[in-house]
Amino acid sequence: MTTIHNRKDVRILLVGDSGVGKTSLILSLVSEEFPEEVPARAEEITIPPDVTPEKVPTHIVDYSVKEQSEEILLEELEKADVLCVVYAVDDGKSINSITEYWLPLIRSTLGPDHNTPLILVGNKSDQADANSLETVVPIMNDYAEIETCVECSARNLKNISELFFYAQKAVLHPTGPLYNSEDKELKSECKRALSRIFTICDLDNDGVLNDYELNLFQRRCFNAPLQPQALDDVKTVVKKNVPEGVMNNGLTQIGFLFLHTLFIQRGRHETTWTVLRKFGYNDHLKLTSDYLRPRLRVGRGSSTELSHLGYQFLTTLFEKYDQDKDGALSPVELQSMFSTCPIVPWGPDVNMSVETNENGWITLQGYLAQWTLTTLLDVPRTLEYLAYLGYRYIMADHENQLSAIIVTRDRKIDVEKRQTSKTVFQCNVIGPKGVGKTSFLQGLVSRTLDSPNMKPEHLSSYVINTIQVYGQEKYLLLHEIDVGISDELTSEDLACDVACLMYDISDARTFEYAVHNFKTHFERLNVPCLMIAAKSDMHPVRQDHEVQPAQFCSQHNLPPPQTFSSKARPNKDVYTKLATVAAYPHMKGIAPQGSSYWLVSGLGIIVVGATGYFLYKYYKSK
Repeated sequence: MTTIHNRKDVRILLVGDSGVGKTSLILSLVSEEFPEEVPARAEEITIPPDVTPEKVPTHIVDYSVKEQSEEILLEELEKADVLCVVYAVDDGKSINSITEYWLPLIRSTLGPDHNTPLILVGNKSDQADANSLETVVPIMNDYAEIETCVECSARNLKNISELFFYAQKAVLHPTGPLYNSEDKELKSECKRALSRIFTICDLDNDGVLNDYELNLFQRRCFNAPLQPQALDDVKTVVKKNVPEGVMNNGLTQIGFLFLHTLFIQRGRHETTWTVLRKFGYNDHLKLTSDYLRPRLRVGRGSSTELSHLGYQFLTTLFEKYDQDKDGALSPVELQSMFSTCPIVPWGPDVNMSVETNENGWITLQGYLAQWTLTTLLDVPRTLEYLAYLGYRYIMADHENQLSAIIVTRDRKIDVEKRQTSKTVFQCNVIGPKGVGKTSFLQGLVSRTLDSPNMKPEHLSSYVINTIQVYGQEKYLLLHEIDVGISDELTSEDLACDVACLMYDISDARTFEYAVHNFKTHFERLNVPCLMIAAKSDMHPVRQDHEVQPAQFCSQHNLPPPQTFSSKARPNKDVYTKLATVAAYPHMKGIAPQGSSYWLVSGLGIIVVGATGYFLYKYYKSK
């Protein structure tokens, strides 16, 4: 079994009254024989990792009341990972000192709620007829930080190796965060962590771990399968103690929690800790930052998208929680999906950002689109929630969730090379209030402002959906930006793959906004633009500008204005044109006339594809 922990070393400090045998214990461990001459204090020793069970360097530090000051003692208490309070089993005074001096001193130094584990060490067991456990057990009950008590003898080497093994184990696999000794049950934080793990491992979401799921869990955590007899034995033990722990020949969450309670009660803390650390938990039962947010470098001009592995995992997750198999996630199903996360990351605005069904529930297409949006705009959040949702467990062949992410190359290189591998394009929809930007955004997901599922109070400034560009599926993300005539666009407003400058054909003042933004910003940038003539169902008026829209576009090598109306069924053609311009930005300088621009572009793509196909056939025949 492989134990996972993040510690680089363990520091053990031995304290106790003078003459109880602290130094003898250390020297007996090192030399494997009782020293005839014992110095007042042993020098700090380091045990190399290859001779310790946990493969961690271990430092053992001796404290001498006679040779060292209390100031040094306090410093050593602060530095120690585990404290061994040593007493002599045949010396009642040294036992009394545990509660009268040592434990109060430790609490006053480290704080009453400190997390440094303690081990009571009863030395000189060879010199006493009776053991000291009857006296020590009440002390252990009063001090939760005491992990265990070990009776040993430096003279006859009894339990010496075990003592230091327990000390190391108390650091690497502490009981404190997991188990309440008084109540004899798992602590709430531990239950919460193990319940999350159970949910992730329940691949079919039926509330039990079947034999396949238990075996997968065993292999993922311990690199070894469970034999059929061992599986049956586990379920028999669980069912005997908690009948509701086994259902339909599978282990329920109650049974899973009981099993870990049993491990801890039998001193097998390392089993539970191995599981917890495999799922990213630290000693305080918090998910580590490395587990949640592995480092990802995104260069200037690059963007982030989901890889095929990312989409594969998210699709599997959707299918797991779509219990009624209707192709959409109800509010209950969505809540269940995010039960392994601290909070549900999506608010009600998500249903206004993506495609939904007639009930307003998010479909698979909308669900994948929302993750695509999050990955483009906030990739650390995507990485974090992939970890919460169990990506590392399900996709165990890959080191971490970075395999779910693609970092695209700099957009400037795409323009120079006249091609891009990007599949997600952001279009900033810019214009004054009232020109119809919101209707334009909702049209991308086939909604109008009077649709039954429209909720104005939950409208989002982002909408995303898939678009076919010459037979290839791309994502188009629309972002609404309100501007006044004197407003300056920020660098974030200008960061897009294509700009949509919108004006209202029935309002003579609005085209001036589009002209101002184009001339001030986009004319000098490598960002293609489209003019959108909104409210095309209204009577057009002459715009308050010296050059009218069609003529302006022609003069500046822009495609002609594209019409849009929210009154009729949304015209998908305009979104295809936006996605095409974004996918082939090098075409932005061509002055198209009517539909010939799109026709010529499409023919160019087809010719390139056909040429490649015939070359392939030629070389294959050769």
